[in-house]
Amino acid sequence: MTIENLLKRKKPRRKIEGIAAALLPYREDGKVAVDEFQKHLVATHKAGLQNAVNMDTGYVNYLSDSEKLEVLRWTREALGRNTRFVAGAYIEHDAGDDVAALYRRQMESITKVGGTPILFQTRRLHGKSNAEKAAVYAAAAKGHDAVLAFELGRMFAPNGEIFDDDMIRRLLDIPEIKGMKHSSLDRLTELKRLDIREKHRPDFRIYTGNDLGIDMIEYGSDYLLGLATFAPEKFAERDRLWLSDDAAYFALSDALQYLGNAAFRAPVPAYKHSAAAFLHITNRISTSRTHPQSPTRPSWEPDLMRDCARRLAL
Repeated sequence: MTIENLLKRKKPRRKIEGIAAALLPYREDGKVAVDEFQKHLVATHKAGLQNAVNMDTGYVNYLSDSEKLEVLRWTREALGRNTRFVAGAYIEHDAGDDVAALYRRQMESITKVGGTPILFQTRRLHGKSNAEKAAVYAAAAKGHDAVLAFELGRMFAPNGEIFDDDMIRRLLDIPEIKGMKHSSLDRLTELKRLDIREKHRPDFRIYTGNDLGIDMIEYGSDYLLGLATFAPEKFAERDRLWLSDDAAYFALSDALQYLGNAAFRAPVPAYKHSAAAFLHITNRISTSRTHPQSPTRPSWEPDLMRDCARRLAL
């Protein structure tokens, strides 16, 4: 794939669909800062982005079923009756061998409050054939108006898996699945996803999860990013600049990418502490505490995040 061909693929003046994976903030006493969480959801929606909750950024892998239900309730309460949001269907801790049934139980909780489910991958399907995996996704999605799939690199979580091209086409053949979040952090792999989408099902959404390559929106990806929860209004501004073909897009995109490179450095899962530090120093949450099981950054993290905030005029 040559640079010349890549440049030809760019899609200026395209309206972008942006989704921010919301951080779940914690108070000094170790409890969820519910009011701050809800205010941030509202601010994200008002900025022009859709929210995604019970995602990796929201510590879904550490939450109990009852805690996930509370997050759903807080989200619907904050956003009101008709505002769309996405929520993760995560089954790693659930007992049982019927993967489709486990997914559907989680999905029912999400759709009951009007959310759109996104299916986290599961280690239960690792090693299965593409036909077996696709059958599970089809059975889980059957009868739903809209479902999203998820492709997650293992640098984020051990349950993740990067599919081959055949599996991607099989997912695109499931009518209820309207789009997929792609988190390989590899832009060439994502470009292949876009190629398959264009040839196989053009209305299917590819949401980039590449916090190290947020310019994938220039090539036709939309986005579902944990990075977007750091500064949702700046992401919305960047999207408007791309739509209007305004050259100011590049400076803002560069500043956001600087933040992404700093926050999503190794070990990648510790980006949630970076997010908490950034939101704290920009006066959006009252502490930089994270879930007690989540990995943390060094004590100088606020200094690095402060530099990132300065570059974004925050």
